[in-house]
Parts: sequence; C-alpha cells; structure tokens
Amino acid sequence: MAPPKPHPPISTTLPPLLLGTATFNHQYVSDPLAMPYRDIVSRAISLGVKAFDTSPYYGPSEVLLGTALDSLMNPTASASNPLPIPLERESIFLVTKAGRIAGDEFDYSPTWIRYSILRSLQRLHTEYLDLVYMHDVEFVSPDEVLAAVKELRRLRDEEGLVRYVGISGFPAHVLASLAEMILEKTGEPLDAVLSYGHFTVQNRKLALPWVAGETRPEESSSSPLARLKRAGVEVVLNASMLGMGLLTNRGIPPDERSEASPLAKWHPSLPELRVACKELAGITGTAGERLESVAIRWSLQEWARIGAAAGVGVQVPSTASGNDTATVGATVCGVSSISELEETVAEWKGVLSSLGHAVDGKIDPAYGKERQDKVLRLVQHQLWPALGRWMDYAWESPGPGYVNTRPEEDKGRVPSDSIMIAYQQRLAARSTRDAQPK
Repeated sequence: MAPPKPHPPISTTLPPLLLGTATFNHQYVSDPLAMPYRDIVSRAISLGVKAFDTSPYYGPSEVLLGTALDSLMNPTASASNPLPIPLERESIFLVTKAGRIAGDEFDYSPTWIRYSILRSLQRLHTEYLDLVYMHDVEFVSPDEVLAAVKELRRLRDEEGLVRYVGISGFPAHVLASLAEMILEKTGEPLDAVLSYGHFTVQNRKLALPWVAGETRPEESSSSPLARLKRAGVEVVLNASMLGMGLLTNRGIPPDERSEASPLAKWHPSLPELRVACKELAGITGTAGERLESVAIRWSLQEWARIGAAAGVGVQVPSTASGNDTATVGATVCGVSSISELEETVAEWKGVLSSLGHAVDGKIDPAYGKERQDKVLRLVQHQLWPALGRWMDYAWESPGPGYVNTRPEEDKGRVPSDSIMIAYQQRLAARSTRDAQPK
C-alpha cells in the first residue's frame, strides 16, 4: 500500500471557531431530538463556522450532527430549490473523540478505539475524520493513553481514516504531562490538545501567566500552556467557556436533586461554587449584561490573544484578500439554539475586528472594541474580586472513589455488528488488491 500523503500542519487547516455539539445531548437539554439541530448546523455553516466537535460519549450527538451534515452534503431537490448545491466534505472540519463510553466507563484498547472510529465514520457519514482526541485522558493510565494514540496514528498512516491526533481532558497539568510523555516515547508530538473549563472567567489555570495582571510568561515556564508548547503540541484549543453551565444567568442549582436543570445531578462542581457563580449574574445584570455574554466574550477575546502569544494558535486571514495571515487561539463553542449561535459568532467577529484581523461580512458596532474594553474592565474589577476563594478553583477529575466500571475482560471486546463486518470485508479486499501483480 502506498504511504499516505502528508497533511499540512493542523494550525493551517483547523478553523479558529468550532461548533461543539456536546449540547446535542440529554446532559444539557431534556430532549435533544426536539432541538433544531439541523437548523443550528446549517446556520453555523452559513455564518462561516465550518468545524464541528462531537463524541460518542455525547449521547445522540454524533448521529444528530451526522444527519444534519448528510442532508447538506446530499440535499434533496424541491420545488423552491430544484438544483440545490451540495456541501463539499472538504469544506468542513470534523472532530470527534474515542475511549470514553459512559460516565465511569473507559476502554482505550486499540481494538475498541478502532471500532469507535469506524462507528463514528458511519454516524457522521464520512470516509475520514479530520481530528480525533482520546477523550478525558485523566481517567486512565498513561500506558493506556499511549497505546490508544499509537492506534489512532496507525489508522492515520495505514488506513487514512484519521488526519490529526490529539488528547482532551480537564486537569491542565495532566494534559501537559501526557503530551510530554507521548513526545518522549514516540518522538512525535501531538497535533492538538483540547482543554476544557480551564480558561474561563472563573478558572484561568491553563494560561495564568498570560492573563492580564499576572506575571510575564517567561517567568512561569512550568505553566501547563508553556509545557504543552515545549512538548511540541501544534494547537491548544479552549472549550467550555461557560464552565459547563456554571457561568450563566440561570446557573446550576446547588441541590443536585433539583429538577430545575438537567445539569444539577451530574455537574461535578461543589454547591458553594455554584452559588458563587450564580452571584456573578447579579453583578453583570447591574452592568446591563447577561453573565453568559460576558463570559463568552472574555474567553473568546483573551484566548484568541493568548493562544497566539503562546504559539499554539491557528492561522486566520489578516487582510480581506486573505494573502496575509495572523494567528489566534482556537475555541470550541457549545450552543442549544440559533440565537445563541448567532450571538457567539457576532462576539467572535467583534474579537477578530478588535485584533485587527479580516472578518467576513459586516461587524455589528455593538460587538466592537468598545465592548471588548467594557468586558475586560467588568471581569477584572468586579467579577474576579467577587469570586474570592473560588477564583481559579478546579474540582478534582477523576473525583474521589473513581473506578473504571469497564471490566478488564471486556476491554477490547467489540460488537459483531455491521460496522466490523464491513471493516473486515474492506481489509480483505485491500489484501487481495495488494497481492495482485503490479
């Protein structure tokens, strides 16, 4: 078999804003099937958001995203649109994950990873995945992470099913340690690392040295972000700008038995942290803002700046012609409605404009430089002091008493279903083809 064509650096191909579809899931909404998921995906593309992040762990997310994209790539003609233009697969960037099966169940064995990738390909209606992360790597051993990354790279190099390989997780220091280990053991750095919940208005631990008012970056070489850069990681992405629902006007009820929000039962935050974050909504309200709007703008603008400064960003056009490029930090945003999507994209365009970069379409003046300065002042002078001891607090992950519920004898055991049958048939056909005289 001919060696695969090398792919360009991921920093040149990954879009700076990705639509995260963890919200297409029962953990965030009571009925994901009732969400306007098709309209959200279609509107995202029309707004220029053409990268999508999902996971098998997110309930029906992969299936819903795949259904929405398939309807755009294979559109049906209608009386009002007799010649619909199909979405080209190469015009979008698909990201998924592997290894996490349920809340406390993980299987990082190469056999399961291969099966998970094949299943994701089927659900997403695609022949390849642009980027795959090993999901929530802090829950398994370093050796398991290493074996799984090697399998993803094999699927990349030998079968062309994956283009880029990365890891995701919550504790930033664990991500850094694993990135260092993978470079040391394999001689090849990770393409990307997804950090979530560690660069928000409440928790800035991923990049404290770069945050306004902190020490200079060169004085904190032990910070997770600096370590990731030294480990050769090309791109570090920021996700969960709202702390998985903490930083919203609605907030999360401190009583996990509450029926007021589906997040109350499973969110790992302490009741006291939930209360502290809820109090921020009163401060932003007095300033004429919603907490979620302030939290999103702060994370978008600061990560765009810091990701670039730390050397772990992605390229964007710096001029309208696209002939020149600049670098910004990449962010995953999660939404559950079109209005949330449109607001986030408007904030993002305001960020790019404020940084002097090219922007498609018109910029709403309400999201420009004046707003950026207002948000920075509000966060630094009011929200951070109000958080007190909860500033930069991060809960343990895994939590106390965690045990992987996947029995050892079941690791690597996969269903004998159509996914594996089709895979085996393809391997057999390839073997026959390769054995033929040239």
